[in-house]
Amino acid sequence: MRIPRRGEVGWQGEEIERLESLGYVMSGNRHKRMNAIRIRKENQVYTALEKKALALIQLEENKQKEATLLANFRQALEKRKEKEGEGENVDEV
Repeated sequence: MRIPRRGEVGWQGEEIERLESLGYVMSGNRHKRMNAIRIRKENQVYTALEKKALALIQLEENKQKEATLLANFRQALEKRKEKEGEGENVDEV
């Protein structure tokens, strides 16, 4: 999807791409410098979206790691309590 430029207000990126694929020349398409800037800006937009998605994925992964760590810790505590409980029963007999 491409970002609409001046003169293309009201058009969606998909519509502009479809028209360009049919052979229509949209405003500013002939200017190499402007085209390079447009591509760079589009990449910045994608990069920001990718960074946001990556941050969400990392957050979920961290939550899963933390949950696993807590579960392991609880399990170790329960085993320790069981061992201590068995030791107390043996001493009392």
